[in-house]
Amino acid sequence: MAVNVPPRSPSFGIALRRALRLRCPLCGISPVFISFRRVRSLDDWLHPLDGCPRCGYAYEREEGYFLLAIWGLNFGVVSVLSLSTAWLLDALFGLTVWQVILCVVPPMPLISVGLARHAKSLWLAIDHYFDPHVKANR
Repeated sequence: MAVNVPPRSPSFGIALRRALRLRCPLCGISPVFISFRRVRSLDDWLHPLDGCPRCGYAYEREEGYFLLAIWGLNFGVVSVLSLSTAWLLDALFGLTVWQVILCVVPPMPLISVGLARHAKSLWLAIDHYFDPHVKANR
């Protein structure tokens, strides 16, 4: 009789690599989101699957689970990237404030939506590393 043993939690580096590849933080094989070719709406792009079909890991623990991923990781990366770009444009080309705003602000929502999947996947990996919620064998 085969015993279903849950996989061991990965190291922090492996968890981050899996997150950047948008894979399950526990087994590293199944995707967290549907494939790019099957995306038909913004909802498909932004929402992860229910869980890993291979190891049974639930991707969203509760309602609002990914709020910190969006506000902390995604917004933080987009803000730092935008401020760095604005500073670089000012330093290299001496643009006026309005010219910098016109160059930096319009791409921000597109970059934010583009990075949303990775922010959620990174949050999932970081949260799993520090607080794994897998059943222990007894």
